[in-house]
Amino acid sequence: MPSPHPRVPAYLDAPRPLAFAHRGGAYHPEIEGLENTLTAFAHAVELGYTYLETDVHVTSDGVLLAFHDTVLDRVTDRTGSIADSTYAEVQRAAVGGSEPVPTLAELFDAFPATRFNLDLKADGAVEALARFVEERAAWDRVLVGSFSRRRLERFRRRTRGRVATSAHPLEVVAFVLSPSARLARWLTRGRPVALQVPHHRGRVLVVSRGLVRRAHAAGLQVHVWTIDDPIEMNALLDRGVDGIMTDRTDILRDVLRARGQWNGHVEDEE
Repeated sequence: MPSPHPRVPAYLDAPRPLAFAHRGGAYHPEIEGLENTLTAFAHAVELGYTYLETDVHVTSDGVLLAFHDTVLDRVTDRTGSIADSTYAEVQRAAVGGSEPVPTLAELFDAFPATRFNLDLKADGAVEALARFVEERAAWDRVLVGSFSRRRLERFRRRTRGRVATSAHPLEVVAFVLSPSARLARWLTRGRPVALQVPHHRGRVLVVSRGLVRRAHAAGLQVHVWTIDDPIEMNALLDRGVDGIMTDRTDILRDVLRARGQWNGHVEDEE
C-alpha cells in the first residue's frame, strides 16, 4: 500500500495557499479577451503571481502551444483545428486581434521564476510535453493534469512518475466517496499529489470539509477552480483548501492580502 504521507514534490513546496493565475487571469478587466497570451501571463507575474495555469495543445508539426480550445475560432481572428494546423499557420492567428498564440517554450523562457499548472488538452500533446519536460529538466516546475484518464496515465507512464500530477476524474471520485484517506490513497495507488476540482458539480458540493480532511490525511493538496467571487474564495480558504485558481487575479490577491495569506511576490505598494 502506498505511504499515506508521500514526500511533497518541489512544485508544491511553497507556502500555502497557492494562488494560480488561470489562463493568466482571463477576466481581469485590463486583459480580458487576451487569455493564454504572453501579455496575460506577464500581467499576472507583475501582480505577484508565481503559479500560472494554462492548457497545452500541439500543432501538426509538434509545437506545444499554450491554448485552451481545440480550434482557433473562439479567441482568434482565424479558424481551424490546432491539431491540423502547422505552427506557421497558427502564427498568423491573433488572440483578441493583437496577440500571438504563445508556445510553451516562450512562456518558460519569459517567466523563469514561475511554476506552471498544465492541462493536457490533446492526445498528441502527451509525448510532446514529456519530451519538453525532459529536455529542460523541468521536473519541479510543472504539475500536469487532464480530464482524460487515458491521457494522464499515458503521461505518467512516459515520465515514469518524475512529474507531479493531479488526480484524474476517477481518482477524484475515490477521494469523494471513500470513507477513509488510507483507502482513497490505496485506490489511487499514491499517484496524484493534488485534487484539482470545482467547488460544486451542479448542485453537488465537491469541496466539502470531509474531502479536504481526507486529502490532507493522504498527503494531497486541494486546489479549486475557477473561483472569481471573493465570498466564495473566503469560504474555501476557511475550509482549508491549499490553492485557488482564478480568472480575476486582482480579486484573489486582494482577498489573500486581507487575510494575511498572500504568498506571491510583493511589489512596491502604489
